[in-house]
Amino acid sequence: MENDRIAGSAKDFAGKVEGTVGDIAGDAKTQAAGRIRKATGTAQNLYGQAKDATREATDAAVNYAKDAYENSGDTFHDGSQAIAKRVQDNPLASMLIAGAIGFVLALLTTRPPRHPRQRGR
Repeated sequence: MENDRIAGSAKDFAGKVEGTVGDIAGDAKTQAAGRIRKATGTAQNLYGQAKDATREATDAAVNYAKDAYENSGDTFHDGSQAIAKRVQDNPLASMLIAGAIGFVLALLTTRPPRHPRQRGR
């Protein structure tokens, strides 16, 4: 539990007590001071709750990212093993697919630049 929440709850309680004393005594100044202290305590308590919620959300996001990072190696390893098994089972098809991909990449990278059409000539 955050210090702001503890201090806020204490101020809230003290403000309630001070306001009640002001009501019993009929002192408007004490009543007003109690209400101000209560409002300050409530605000500080809410601030502490927001900090706690933010910290918990951040911790959850960090843990999720760590899990995803740690498991990504396993997923990559499993995928590469599956591809290696496919290549071993059917090497001719694998070579043809790799050759086709290489041919397409060569066409894309060695394509002559297009010249814009010249008007009027």
